[in-house]
Amino acid sequence: MLAVGLAVVGVAIAATFTLRAFQDNMMFFVDISDVIAGDYPKQRNFRIGGLVVDGSIERQQGSMDLRFRVTDMNCELPVSYTGVLPDLFREGQGVVAHGRLGDEGVFVADKILAKHDENYMAPEVAESLAKHVEGKTQPLRDGPGECVTL
Repeated sequence: MLAVGLAVVGVAIAATFTLRAFQDNMMFFVDISDVIAGDYPKQRNFRIGGLVVDGSIERQQGSMDLRFRVTDMNCELPVSYTGVLPDLFREGQGVVAHGRLGDEGVFVADKILAKHDENYMAPEVAESLAKHVEGKTQPLRDGPGECVTL
């Protein structure tokens, strides 16, 4: 009985550590309109996605710092990123950014992913864009970023 009890306790401890690791590494996808409305995880990283707004990319010559805006066709959110961009990153294309919302209402990305060809877009981004194009949501306007008038 002692051996069975120790085995059960060992499995329970291993399961607890495994679930805790999954929870710490889980990254939620949040619509840009939800971020604007203030509905996002405040104490952890999350993902946003949408289209890079035409004419919004700002980069100083010789710098790795980049600022641009991402839209879900309803709201826009400014994004700041330092690093090497994917080859397919450009205005008007789909993008997913990992990071967190900074103090100034700017999403500070630590990773940028661009779609890999003309026919693919991350499922979360495609769903978010389709939802806002169909006019199913109207976010609050008291958070960071800007929303278009519906």
